[in-house]
Amino acid sequence: MLAGARSFARHVVLAVPVLLYAGIPFAVAVAEAAAADGEASITPSEALSRLKSGNDRFSHDAVLGQAVDSARRAVLAQGQSPFAMVLSCADSRVPPEVVFNVGLGDLFVVRAAGEVTDRSILASLEYGAEHLHTPLLVVLGHESCGAVKAASEAAGAGKHVASHGPNLDYLLHAIEPAVARAAKTPEEARLAAAIKANVDLVIDDMLRSSAALRTLVHDHKLQMVGAYYELASGKVLFSDTPHEVTDAQLKRARIKLAARTASASKH
Repeated sequence: MLAGARSFARHVVLAVPVLLYAGIPFAVAVAEAAAADGEASITPSEALSRLKSGNDRFSHDAVLGQAVDSARRAVLAQGQSPFAMVLSCADSRVPPEVVFNVGLGDLFVVRAAGEVTDRSILASLEYGAEHLHTPLLVVLGHESCGAVKAASEAAGAGKHVASHGPNLDYLLHAIEPAVARAAKTPEEARLAAAIKANVDLVIDDMLRSSAALRTLVHDHKLQMVGAYYELASGKVLFSDTPHEVTDAQLKRARIKLAARTASASKH
């Protein structure tokens, strides 16, 4: 869980076939080789290690140049094989490709204020997991999240809060459980606690709402991890407890899904 500012320090060296193309920089050759071979064989832990290594470079101002030239674009025109998915806030200060120092085609990114999910976001992530076989999904919250702050202020106003319109009200309502979970946290740390709680609850909600993601997590084909980005330091703190699905949870979820499907068909 993201209850504390704990981060993995583990780094795994990825064994990626390297092709040295004449006239193409080494980093480009590595990227093209990965795209040509596909990322299907990469494990969740290897994908996570790759993100951590990239963020370590970014936060220490030691970023590597990434392949964005015509040679890389030509490779990607043939298809995509992202090694990780990132569901992040829409905040302009948190671009995942930059934060993790990766290039074109490396990440499958979905963004929404407060990482709030709906059916279109779930469908996008299911596509990445099922059809692109991407083994890792990181839900990335961030310091000073405006959406969570607005939800916190709305909760504090109680019944006297003014409507922000149906769409923004929907967004703030979705974040309310995270605000409630952090309510007893000391005031100076409450917003950060709510942001981290929101990340955990978003993952829990996706596992409840998506049979596809739930099954892939149960079968160890997909790992879902929460993370928190510090704006000034540039560091991403990863949860030390990956979300899992037990046999019993999967069975109960399938029963509930069958019941909902049967009920919907009657209407």
